[in-house]
Amino acid sequence: MNFLENIFERLKSAGNVAVLQEIHPSRVDGVSGNELLARVAQARAFIVSTGLKSGDRCALLGANGIHWVAIDLALLAEGITVVPLYSRQAPSELVTMMKDCSPARLLCATSELRDSITAVWPALPPTTLFVEVFSRDANGRAGFADGEASKQIDAKLLNLVDPITIIYTSGTSGEPKGVMLTAGNLNHIVPCTTARLDRLMAMYPKQLRPEQIFHYAPLSFAASWLILLTALSRNSVFSLSTDLARLADEMKVVKPDYFLNVPTLLERIRGRIEAQMAERGGVIAGLFNRAKAAFARKQSGARGAADALWLGLANAILFRKIRRAIGPNLKALICGSAPLAVETQRFFMMLGIPVLQAYGLTETTGICTLDDPQNYAPGFVGPAIPGIEMKVGENSEILVRGPNVFPGYWERPEATGKALEGGWFHTGDQGEVNAEGNWRIIGRVKNLIILNSGHNIAPEPIEEELKKLVPAAEHVVLVGNNRSYLAAIFASGAGSANGLHSETAQQAVDRVNQSLPHYRQIRAFCISAEPFSIENGLLTANGKLKRDAISERLREPIEELFRKKTG
Repeated sequence: MNFLENIFERLKSAGNVAVLQEIHPSRVDGVSGNELLARVAQARAFIVSTGLKSGDRCALLGANGIHWVAIDLALLAEGITVVPLYSRQAPSELVTMMKDCSPARLLCATSELRDSITAVWPALPPTTLFVEVFSRDANGRAGFADGEASKQIDAKLLNLVDPITIIYTSGTSGEPKGVMLTAGNLNHIVPCTTARLDRLMAMYPKQLRPEQIFHYAPLSFAASWLILLTALSRNSVFSLSTDLARLADEMKVVKPDYFLNVPTLLERIRGRIEAQMAERGGVIAGLFNRAKAAFARKQSGARGAADALWLGLANAILFRKIRRAIGPNLKALICGSAPLAVETQRFFMMLGIPVLQAYGLTETTGICTLDDPQNYAPGFVGPAIPGIEMKVGENSEILVRGPNVFPGYWERPEATGKALEGGWFHTGDQGEVNAEGNWRIIGRVKNLIILNSGHNIAPEPIEEELKKLVPAAEHVVLVGNNRSYLAAIFASGAGSANGLHSETAQQAVDRVNQSLPHYRQIRAFCISAEPFSIENGLLTANGKLKRDAISERLREPIEELFRKKTG
């Protein structure tokens, strides 16, 4: 069976047991296996009634929700190529993507989203709102009965090499490209993620209830979609966040066993906990700080005589309460999308919460590596998943080969040829692998800054050090390509209180420069008056820096940085 048939079999076996739910402020809306199958059947009937046929492309635009999931499964089952779009992206960017792939129809969550697209592109393809998809079936009936749906659900034979989805990359520079993924890609990857989660849950053999999974990342992203498909294949309940401002409250409702994270959220949780401990002061703050120091020594192999005492006291008095506040059933936090600071990973380990890292790109069906829950190392992203080959190429670039690698970009043969040159996918990421086969990500090849002295500098490690020293700076960007020295830009995130001060930034720059060779030292800096956000076009849809856009927007301040003396 293919991955989709496995999902349908799992939903049938779940019967009237909950498998998927939305968390709202005053209620939880959930569906059982039978109810989800009924909605999929209803969506399939609508799709057939529109004349959409196997091989057509259909854009899917909306926030996470049960309707989104049911329509996605229905399109896949009918052999339609799904083009998922991120609802928070600028309408002009969404239009660019749709014009590129020419969908036969747009299925849209709300009239507001539809109208925002129409304002930019009046000639958009035929559009249907989600509520209209589920209003009536193709024969005019008001939906299917659960039992009837479960009998009708099947998956058409999916061709292993034809695209089943086109997911547009974030586009850190230039226009985004449509990454084609196939049933063959998913048939390999879903069992791999399932096997890793099996390893995690095997550590808790007494748990007999379904796994509780919390999810807030957009399902239009490859890794996010992958965790959805994996969850629907397992004995689990997949709970969707509906309000990013209420994540803490939603997690208290779900009490998850694990969930997918981006580094930004974990950094904020860590910062909030450390701030709370500092505010309490006195004995509590002292115990917390002594435990942190003891854990750091333990990790470095230089244990002190009283370290076990401090860690034991902190666990009994503080860490257990913190773990319960984050999630009383939490087995692990899973983190991907960007490198996680090793200090943050160790911080959660100190609390007794494993942080398991994954590495991958949309072009690799979301992942290449996954931490083994029973054997992982801080600062690394795990070994290559079974069946996948990885090696280090020129400029320390990570190259990948295997059944998870995409067949190409939509109608971009030159970009496809360059990305897959020599039969290996060129990730653009720089990495290194240790003797145990664990990978570490050290930067981006295309982000390399080349000074006019000829020195090549990976900006990410320096940027991360500066961010750690300036907590109010959510983003730090190094600039200096074809210049004689490096400069830095500090910026807050959207919605952050702007507590950035020149004195703090100068102290951080001075401290970082002490450990750097002369050509990697920062000679000037500025503080951006404008925060970096998705909405203002300075971050990609998944929160990565759009370096070209930042350089263009801040052209004058950057030029001023390089008018200064090198010192």
